[in-house]
Amino acid sequence: MKLGTVTYNLAKDWDIETIIKNCEAARFEGVELRTSHAHKVEVDLSPAERDRVRKRFLDSKVELMGLGSAFDYHTPDQSKLRKDIEATKEYIKLAHDVGAPGVKVRPNGLPKEVPKEKTLAQIGKSLRELGEFGDSHGVQIRLEVHGTGTSLLPNIKAILDAANHPNVGACWNSNQSDLEGEGFDHNFDLVKSKIFTVHMRDLYLEEYPFRKLLTRLNEVGFNGYCLAEIPESTDPVRVMKYFRALWLAYQGLL
Repeated sequence: MKLGTVTYNLAKDWDIETIIKNCEAARFEGVELRTSHAHKVEVDLSPAERDRVRKRFLDSKVELMGLGSAFDYHTPDQSKLRKDIEATKEYIKLAHDVGAPGVKVRPNGLPKEVPKEKTLAQIGKSLRELGEFGDSHGVQIRLEVHGTGTSLLPNIKAILDAANHPNVGACWNSNQSDLEGEGFDHNFDLVKSKIFTVHMRDLYLEEYPFRKLLTRLNEVGFNGYCLAEIPESTDPVRVMKYFRALWLAYQGLL
């Protein structure tokens, strides 16, 4: 497994140079750039600007491992759904141009006026279209385990089953809802073959079984990124170093 960070929220105010400098100092191997943050890697970049972003990361020790969007596909408004799908395609093009091999998307809830199964099927169908489009651009679609109701792993599995595309997988999000229903191991097993990336909160949180999560990830041969999605700090590199040390220690590597 590899270790990186999400720019939400730790690095939300960092430009690309600061992201690279701090990640290199803390020995973080990669970064997921969340939309709307200070690095300004957005769809309005010109071709030359996109190329500069790509080259800057290639010249560093830090991999631009993905872009983090805020698109979701649960809306019952079909015109808005189509607009969001097309906007995601532009974001996929951006990821391709800057050298990011994946885009994070999300579900964000279950509209009360629509049967749950219909919404889950709609999200899955949308992801299948985006998976096909992303495949043609060399960009994975990573579904964040997110949203009220939609963050329950049986619902994520239903979405991924409806998508039914090898280029669409899950971004495990280390939510407390991972422990609901039949428990952590059952929920992990529902999607273990489709985990593309992992978001992790502060590893000191005793409410969540982070050691078990890392054990299970290693058991299934996961070799992607675990990404720190943690609050900002006045001493960020020191915090990142502690995060890395605990991430290694939980795996018996330190």
